[in-house]
Amino acid sequence: MARTHKPWAVRTARDRTEAPARARLLDAAETVIARLGLGRATVADITAEAGVSRAGFYVYFASKEEIFRVLAARVRDAFLAAQEVPGVDADDTRAVAEASVGAVIAAYARHRPLLAQLEEQARTDPDVARLWNEIRERPVHRHARYIRRLADRGDATPVVEPLAVAHAVAGMCVEAAGRVAARPDLYDTAVRDVTTMYLHLLGAAPVPSKWSSGRLS
Repeated sequence: MARTHKPWAVRTARDRTEAPARARLLDAAETVIARLGLGRATVADITAEAGVSRAGFYVYFASKEEIFRVLAARVRDAFLAAQEVPGVDADDTRAVAEASVGAVIAAYARHRPLLAQLEEQARTDPDVARLWNEIRERPVHRHARYIRRLADRGDATPVVEPLAVAHAVAGMCVEAAGRVAARPDLYDTAVRDVTTMYLHLLGAAPVPSKWSSGRLS
């Protein structure tokens, strides 16, 4: 039997979502919007960056504004995914802390220019404002629930309420990501330092750092 190909008009949403061209357009849109700002960026800029035709853009997105909202949702999901640490022993609190802190710092550093655009656009676009609020709040509240579970099973004694710890750790990751974005070579140091501070706030038993042992280098 001859193979048949479904025309774009009848392809499923899943087909369109998983298409490689769609991923290239999203990556290109993030690059272009971070460089030019949402106001100056055009569909033509995005398609040129992606190597996709203008007609190809409209297969996946109705407008520049729509692709921007999809980018916002992708960033939100990236921060939620950063809290998942496959391959790490879930009972090893320090290993989970280090892996998740590293993933969050990397995500913030990668998406930092786009986050600035999202914050600006959220002031005037209710849909973006909703996504911006989710980006800021959902990972923090999810983290707080994890800390509560650790406390309930006796693996942590948070120094303050779990939500306050989660907000503090998020702030430390944001600050560290700014340094890592400017100096990628600082990534390992940033992860180590934030992890150590996090474990202290968590009331878990951290491995002594070089500072606590009196060594300065």
